Amino acid sequence: MRKEQNFKWNTLNLGTCYYPEHWDRSLWEEDMRRMLDAGIGTVRVAEFAWSKFEPTEGNFTYAFFDDFLEVALKCGMKVIFSTPSATPPAWLTEKYPEVLNAKMDGTLYRHGMRRHYNYNSPKYRELVSRIVDKIGAHYAKHPAIIGWQIDNELNCETNEFYSESDTVAFRRFLQDKYGSLDALNEAWGTVFWNQTYTSFDEIHVPRMTIHNSTNPHHVLDYTRFVSESTISFCRMQSDILRRYVKKGDFITTNGMFGSLDNHRLADEALDVYTYDSYPNFAYLLGENPVRSSDLKDRHWSRNLSEVRSICPHFGIMEQQSGANGWNTRMEAPAPKPGQMMLWTMQSIAHGADYVSFFRWRTCTMGTEIYWHGILDYDNRDNRKLEEVKMIRERVEKIRELAGAKYKAAFGLVRDYDNDWDAEIDIWHKRLISASEDAVFTASQLTHTPMDFVNLTDETDPAELAGYPLLIYPHPLILTEKRAEILKQYAENGGTLLIGARTGMKDVTGKCVMTPMPGLLADLTGSDVREFTYVGPADEPQSMTWDGKRVLPDEPQNMTGDGVRLLPDEPQSMTWDGKRVLPDEPQNMTGDGAKLLNDEPRNDTCGGEKIPTGIFSDILEPALPDARVLATYDTDYYKGRAALIERRVGKGRILHFGGTLTVQNAKVFFNYAGIRSPYAEYVELPEECELAVREKDKKTYLFILNYTKQPQKVFLKRGAVDMDTGADSSGEVCIPAYGTKVYVLS
Repeated sequence: MRKEQNFKWNTLNLGTCYYPEHWDRSLWEEDMRRMLDAGIGTVRVAEFAWSKFEPTEGNFTYAFFDDFLEVALKCGMKVIFSTPSATPPAWLTEKYPEVLNAKMDGTLYRHGMRRHYNYNSPKYRELVSRIVDKIGAHYAKHPAIIGWQIDNELNCETNEFYSESDTVAFRRFLQDKYGSLDALNEAWGTVFWNQTYTSFDEIHVPRMTIHNSTNPHHVLDYTRFVSESTISFCRMQSDILRRYVKKGDFITTNGMFGSLDNHRLADEALDVYTYDSYPNFAYLLGENPVRSSDLKDRHWSRNLSEVRSICPHFGIMEQQSGANGWNTRMEAPAPKPGQMMLWTMQSIAHGADYVSFFRWRTCTMGTEIYWHGILDYDNRDNRKLEEVKMIRERVEKIRELAGAKYKAAFGLVRDYDNDWDAEIDIWHKRLISASEDAVFTASQLTHTPMDFVNLTDETDPAELAGYPLLIYPHPLILTEKRAEILKQYAENGGTLLIGARTGMKDVTGKCVMTPMPGLLADLTGSDVREFTYVGPADEPQSMTWDGKRVLPDEPQNMTGDGVRLLPDEPQSMTWDGKRVLPDEPQNMTGDGAKLLNDEPRNDTCGGEKIPTGIFSDILEPALPDARVLATYDTDYYKGRAALIERRVGKGRILHFGGTLTVQNAKVFFNYAGIRSPYAEYVELPEECELAVREKDKKTYLFILNYTKQPQKVFLKRGAVDMDTGADSSGEVCIPAYGTKVYVLS
């Protein structure tokens, strides 16, 4: 069983990111009093301030932040203090260039930006350890400090490291992992294209090759190495800080970035995890939000769900407050009135109990002059500050739900081996990207809340038992331990859905010479005899269920098992004796923009085809109790199995040969009986998100309107409006970018 996080906020809190080194000292007290007046009680400081502590090598000074902390204490402001390793000073990188990161071709990243160092330089680790020890020893007991942030956005800007120090450390990593060159050569398949190594000194971090197509098994291990290096660097700092931090103070870092096992990072180095949430990225000038296929700013609910899998009760260290942008990239409009509240409530709805806005005042210098804060350059009160005050009022009214658990209807399973393999295998990436996006979108549009579930060899099956449905779309890489965990999940009553290409690789990324779904074949009772992409010249593929078209359901009049019962109508199917109605193509937002690019919908026999996505594993039953539920409709494999079910213990496993689409995901939600679980309480349009948190036998419903038009919702049962404290029922109008929080009576 995964251990619980070490720290939780006991009440909802607001904060902001502040940079005392950017401003005249005369502003400090005034700034903090204005913050407190707006409901901001915590500031994060010092993540880029190494030179304030060590202006020259070995010359340590503490007066600047001593003075700042005394002003904070005087005002009653709490402080999250940071280690400054994200931006080494000029004296350091000039004297010790070996600390610098490099491009793949060996060119060093020089001083003048941020995150230009590497994790594996012995000299950098020495100097970082020293500065962390110095500031921890000096500042940690200060009464204004409540927590510590390590570095800033580990693996942001780049998650690739090609310095000489990285090559040396990579060789050591491989020697520890494999023990011998024979084992490494076997794992990497180096006999292919004559890549065999005869000495560990011949092995480097990936270097430039023709088409940049380096051995994929080499690159997969390199990605694991980057993650290990990042965790080691963070853990090195947290271990030092733990010698000094006061009881009750926490250690965190802000994420979430690639080539990093964030779950291990949180477990091994942190007390609580924080995320930087910038939904306005959806509206960058280079984007096309009018024709977006990823739900625009609502897509950040997916990111927040991933964060929640890392740390159920997390914080937001940087929440969007103004337009984002650098002088070199990322131009964006200002958030509309109401969107700061919307995005804050989006974070809280998904489990954030601390929200810190980036930043207090827009910087007047440097690369981030266009990364706007609450206040603008002129330092005057403005509408963003007024909106923060409105957020403060809302937070005070919902403060009791701190620590409430997010309530999901199903889990979308992921693991780092497959995540990282998909980054280097474009076949894998195309499938997993399509399926995960589709499942998230279907979850949002049907108001069926979801969790991401991280699967490891150490996962306790009991951790999965709370999910009636687990969707594991394309686990090309499987291990025996994970296969056993999934078997126990199904035997104990769960429904497991797997998709195309399951089980085709081992943990090295090499293809196995056993039929798919590989290690799950005994569980699914199925076999994959052929497989193919649905090509650009092919008809869109779909499936037939027991000789009749499978049609999606509407989100009302659900039976207890999630399938809608209907009177006889010609355009429907018989599914375990129940009638299923076609869905209506309601995919427009209130402002006329499509929520998604809908799948091809070709009518046949008066019905609607259910797409099977972009890839087809052509299935066959391999055991007598494996039941074919659906067959393909077109192409040379028409009539062959697309979906096989097998009962296992108290549960079942569904082996689906395709990729997930929004339309077929809705069908699977119906079949598992989990679609729209709160339909008996509230009816709401697709344009609004429904999120649910529970605590002390209370259920909190969050309704979030992401459009610029008002949206009507209908409360079917009595609920208490947490803004007013009044009982509410019937039709309610949610204003443009508006949000509501209700407690079910």
